[in-house]
Order: sequence, then C-alpha cells, then structure tokens
Amino acid sequence: MQTKNELLAEALNLPPTERAELIEELLSSFDSSERERIDDLWSEECERRIDAYDRSELPATPLQSVFDKINAWKK
Repeated sequence: MQTKNELLAEALNLPPTERAELIEELLSSFDSSERERIDDLWSEECERRIDAYDRSELPATPLQSVFDKINAWKK
C-alpha cells in the first residue's frame, strides 16, 4: 500500500481536471454532516480571502503567472 505522501505525489502529476475529479470523489466519501462542515469551512475561507482582497490586504496574481509557477514546479 502506498503512503499518503506517495499518493499525493502521484495525484499531483495528474492533469488539473483529473485532480479536481479526485478531490470531488474524496470529499464525497465523507458522510453528509462532515461534507456540510467542510463546505462551510471552505465558504468561510473564501469569504475571508475575498474580504482581504477587497481591503487590499491580499494581492491578486495574474493567471498566467500562476500557470507559469505550476509548470516550473512540475519540471
């Protein structure tokens, strides 16, 4: 059986859409009350980040820059 780190390394090599599908399947494996709590936590985090951005406390990063960093990291 693979370790968590081995699984993570393998998952990070998947194309973005497959990683997103994997995330969705993993999240759906939680029971509904756990899933609702996870969704609530992510919603709260998103709101905090949006609010921080609106207050100019969190800078925006151009999408191409993000892709460039991801591609450099994968090499």
